Amino acid sequence: MPIIQTTRKIVLGALLAATTVVCTAATEKAQLALSTPAPVPVATLSPLDVHQQTSLTIVEQLRHAHYLAKDRRLNDQLSSRIFEKYLAMLDGGKAYFTQEDVAALEKYRYELDDALRHGKLEPAFDIFNNFQSRLVNRLEFLLAELNRGLESLDFEAPEALAIDREHAPWPANDAGLDVYWRKRLKAAVLSMVLNGKELEEIQTLLTKRYKNRLRQAKQTKSEDAFQLYVNAFASTYDPHTQYFSPRTSRNFNINMSLSLEGIGAVLRSEDEYTSVVELVPAGPADKSGRLSPSDRIISVGQGAGPLIDVVGWPLDDVVELIRGPKGTEVRLEIIPKGAEGGTSRVIAITRNRVQLEEQAAQKKVLTFDHGGETQKIGVIGIPTFYVDFKAVQQGDPNAKSTTRDVRRLISELKSEGVDGLVIDLRNNGGGSLTEAETLTGLFIKSGPTVLVKSADRRRAIYSDNDNKSAWDGPLAVMVNRLSASASEIFAGAIQDYERGIIIGSQTFGKGTVQTLIPLNRGQLKVTAGKFYRVSGQSTQHQGIIPDIEFPEVYDVERIGESSLDGAMQWDKIDPTTYPRSRQIRPLLAELQARHDERSADDPDFRYLRALALRSKENNGRTHLSLNEAERRKEKADDDAWRLQVENTLRSAKGEPALESIEALDDEARDTDEDPNKDAMLRETGTILLDYMSLSRQVATAKLSGTTSSTVAVN
Repeated sequence: MPIIQTTRKIVLGALLAATTVVCTAATEKAQLALSTPAPVPVATLSPLDVHQQTSLTIVEQLRHAHYLAKDRRLNDQLSSRIFEKYLAMLDGGKAYFTQEDVAALEKYRYELDDALRHGKLEPAFDIFNNFQSRLVNRLEFLLAELNRGLESLDFEAPEALAIDREHAPWPANDAGLDVYWRKRLKAAVLSMVLNGKELEEIQTLLTKRYKNRLRQAKQTKSEDAFQLYVNAFASTYDPHTQYFSPRTSRNFNINMSLSLEGIGAVLRSEDEYTSVVELVPAGPADKSGRLSPSDRIISVGQGAGPLIDVVGWPLDDVVELIRGPKGTEVRLEIIPKGAEGGTSRVIAITRNRVQLEEQAAQKKVLTFDHGGETQKIGVIGIPTFYVDFKAVQQGDPNAKSTTRDVRRLISELKSEGVDGLVIDLRNNGGGSLTEAETLTGLFIKSGPTVLVKSADRRRAIYSDNDNKSAWDGPLAVMVNRLSASASEIFAGAIQDYERGIIIGSQTFGKGTVQTLIPLNRGQLKVTAGKFYRVSGQSTQHQGIIPDIEFPEVYDVERIGESSLDGAMQWDKIDPTTYPRSRQIRPLLAELQARHDERSADDPDFRYLRALALRSKENNGRTHLSLNEAERRKEKADDDAWRLQVENTLRSAKGEPALESIEALDDEARDTDEDPNKDAMLRETGTILLDYMSLSRQVATAKLSGTTSSTVAVN
């Protein structure tokens, strides 16, 4: 069975996190004994004997199993792309190599294809060894700078540091690197000063950080270099095709089985940081309300123990530090999303095991006074598309699954007399393909549900053929940026059939199928297929565009398929035959107008629009000021803005104002919050009631001979 591989499954990133170090220096007192170590030669790594056969197998598997196999030829053009990907994985921030280094490595640009074809890994290891030498050189440079003291740093100078260096030129030489790293050093010191740390404490922390990073760098193994290089090759196909070494395979398999006892957060490496990709629904982190996608983890502590700095650590090591037994507490120091160079805070989460029952679909009922009538809207929240495969294999007729649970909940809601139904897929990262298409079958009598195209370009049509539905009444589907894969299959089918109104924000755009291939050493995850809606449109990259859009509260520059380097693009194939109600599209303009009028003065939507606009403004920043007065003003302005926008909302709701930004940060989200307080959910229910009212007007107009278009704009 293919894996519907969503972001919540991506626990592994580049194994070797580039140490784009934000660091500082302070004069160390003699008793600290933090002198810079004498340079130690970097060990030259060589491929293991087993790596040759593994690389040959990977080349062969990608040639035959990948969806783009016919479009990817192992030639000079692909060799050039591998070369650039490899350099980007090693030094994406242009912080280690110089122009001279890159010029010396150019000899390999058009040789990697022939080397891969014959299992020769020497060019890859030569490039890696050059990087290792540069990495160690920079870490030793930082330690030397730290040892000189911090007091001479000038925080009044009008300097700035470029935040994104992806398109920056390589520094010309070592002198250029030194200038850049001294700026990074200054940026880190300033950030820590703004977080309330004293220079002496900063000196101690950063010296420990870089001594530890230096030790880790010198312990790098051939397996690390091999995995990184092979993934540079694999990523030229697409970002979801990955090689997992034996160690990373174990972590991946633990995550896939959902047996992990931890905090329920999916992590990846971004430069030197470990960042949060997604929270597992109903997991400890999700329930805490204190961790969000795009937050960056900089320290980890066990219970009341000391915080361990993890900046620059390999992802696997950070994962193992966060993972732990059920019932124990882990403390995380995080830089919240959007706080580039800003204040960090420490949060505590109690580890637990995510149970299947906690991820099961659940129902709620919202009551509305609409048009002078009391009406009820049923809501079914689906955190993930789940199925108890073991119970199914054992023939258990009561095996737990999304479709079975939703069918039961629909029956219960019918008995409660609901007038309409909302399927809430917000933050649903996907799951079982089978469940996505059988769930669609609960809302259509019969017809195709999804198209899947495999590497051989054959098209498979999944269909529902039972000629019955569990719910044929008014329907809306809620989605957001974290709705991915199987969620997009379901929402896309409902939209194509015009069976329901899709409401929310543009979805993730994960429209590919992955499969796992065991190797003689580790395993290979390969993109073997692509999803298409019954209309022929791909869900890949573009995702689902809602009929009625809400403000985007997530950072689309960092979250979503379009944010991934080398993501496969949207395309379209011939549609299949399917029935359309043609009842929703004629009413969308009026539904949009009514929503716009309501939300214009709604305090919750004003709040959401303000957050969305602020996020977009922050994303547009290209430089970080190194002037202390300017940074303090920026921080004060940002804190004042956050407090003001929060208190404006609280005032509109009759809640007491918060006195400080600290009080706001200390507030955890109430996971058992009254659904009536969910502004997006209530507005979705209101839009659905508007649709029901307009539909009745259209039906009445048809009986009386009035045109439906006249009714729709009244």
